Amino acid sequence: MTNIENGSSALELKGKRAVVTGGSRGIGAAVVRRLVAAGAEVLTTARSATSAVPDGAAFVEADVRTRAGVQTLAEAAQEVDIVIHNAGGARPHPGALAIPDEEWLDALDLNLLAAVRLDSLLAPGMRERRSGVIVHISSAAVPTSAPPFLHYTAAKAALENYSRGLAAELAPAGIRVNAVSPGRVATPGGEATREQWARLDTGPGPDTPTPLGRDGEPDDIANAVLFLVSGQASWLTGSTLFVDGGEFPRG
Repeated sequence: MTNIENGSSALELKGKRAVVTGGSRGIGAAVVRRLVAAGAEVLTTARSATSAVPDGAAFVEADVRTRAGVQTLAEAAQEVDIVIHNAGGARPHPGALAIPDEEWLDALDLNLLAAVRLDSLLAPGMRERRSGVIVHISSAAVPTSAPPFLHYTAAKAALENYSRGLAAELAPAGIRVNAVSPGRVATPGGEATREQWARLDTGPGPDTPTPLGRDGEPDDIANAVLFLVSGQASWLTGSTLFVDGGEFPRG
């Protein structure tokens, strides 16, 4: 069995059990495919049982925005070695003050509390086994605080802060926690969101080319996730890895 923490094998995950939220399409599906190809046993989830599931992965229907949905997923997962929090999103509004209260709450439930709740159920088992990897999918747009998406970026900013704090808490038990912040990625969900944003006519929109001259692909993010859960990242915790083609400059 390959040990993903000692760096003895580059990117193999044979014998490891993984959970990926929101794994039926886009980035989540790409992550599931990468982990399955690396030899992991993968359980993924979506709100609808009719959602497509990548070959080789198990599926449980669960809405991770809710405590009950998270509990359902955790019970199906049992002992896991890898947890990838990918489920997320929010719809744009004309400005920050136009975001209704219920959508603030929904954004926090989906983009922050789903991860907090699932970690609270699965990380104790990792701690007992003194091994595990957690990856939170954030957003490279967090530093921009764009008003149409302020509920989303605020929730993701909180997710990154939580991720760093959890990493410090769990590091003594040999558990690594990191975040991945994707930029603009070519997915059906992302395209729908960009179209909604463009229709709002709120100024600069979502179509500025990245310095690398292309949008990201789901596999670009999945490759970063695979690196973080592999032995090649065995000394990496408490970090946020930006995978955005240079879209969002950082000082």
